Amino acid sequence: MDSVTSTVNPDALRTLAKLLEGKVAIVTGGNSGIGKAIVEALAHRGAKVVIDYRSHPEATEEIEREIGSFGGSSFGVQADVAKLEDLQRLVDAAVEKYGRIDVMVNNAGIETRTSILTTTPDDYDKVLDVNLRGVFFATQFAARQMIAQGGGGRIINISSVHEDWPMPNNTPYCLAKGGMRMLTRTAALELAPHGITVVNVGPGAVATPINDATMKDPELMAKLDAAIPLGRMARPEEVASVVAFLASDDASYITATTIFADGGIMQSSPGL
Repeated sequence: MDSVTSTVNPDALRTLAKLLEGKVAIVTGGNSGIGKAIVEALAHRGAKVVIDYRSHPEATEEIEREIGSFGGSSFGVQADVAKLEDLQRLVDAAVEKYGRIDVMVNNAGIETRTSILTTTPDDYDKVLDVNLRGVFFATQFAARQMIAQGGGGRIINISSVHEDWPMPNNTPYCLAKGGMRMLTRTAALELAPHGITVVNVGPGAVATPINDATMKDPELMAKLDAAIPLGRMARPEEVASVVAFLASDDASYITATTIFADGGIMQSSPGL
C-alpha cells in the first residue's frame, strides 16, 4: 500500500483523491501521532475529515491549513471521548457540517504503563474510559447515524498487537485492547445487516511521541529493532494507509477482524 508523505507527486495525489471522494470521516485523537497521519491520508484521498482532539488546538489548526492547501476539507472539534456528551456533540457537529458520516475512526487512546499490582482505580478508569468505553459509544453513536442516513458505513478501530499479545506492566491497556477485539467482532455481526463494516487495525511499534523514551534510548531501540523482522518501527503513515484502504470501497468485504500492521513482530518475539 502507498504511504502519504510530503514527497507524493501531484499525479499520485490526484489518483488518491478519487478513492474516498464524497466520504465524510471522523478521526478521534486526530491531531497527533497515528491519528494525524490518518487524517492526512483520508483527506489526500478526497474525504472530508472531522478532527477530534482533546488538547493543542494549534496543532489541529495547522492540520486544517495543510489540508486546505491542497483543496481538501476538514475542521476540528474539541471533544473528550471519555465523555458521552462530548462524543454525541462530535457526531452531531460532523452531521451539521457535512450532512452525514461514512467513516468513524476510533483512534484516541492512552496508557498508564502500570501492572496488576500497581494500577490504581483512577489508572484503570482513565484507560478503560478512553480506550474501550469511548470506542463502544463512539461506535454506537456513529452506527445510529449511518443507519438513519442509509448506505452503510465503515467503523475502524485502532487497536494494537496487545489485543492478542500480553504486555506485562501495561495491564489496563492490554485489557482495553482485548475488549476492543471482541467489541469489533460482535459489533460487526450486529451491524452487518445495515451494510456497516467494523474492523480493527493493530499496529506494533510505531514512531510516534508515545514512544519517545524508547526512541531516545539507543539500547532499547536496538533491542526493539532486533525483535521486528522488518528491522524497524513503523512510520505513522504506514498505519494510516491501511486505515485509508479499509475506509474505501475496495475493502467492502472485510469485517469482524483485525488487520495487524506490526512488521511481523507477533510471529517472531515472545513479547516485550
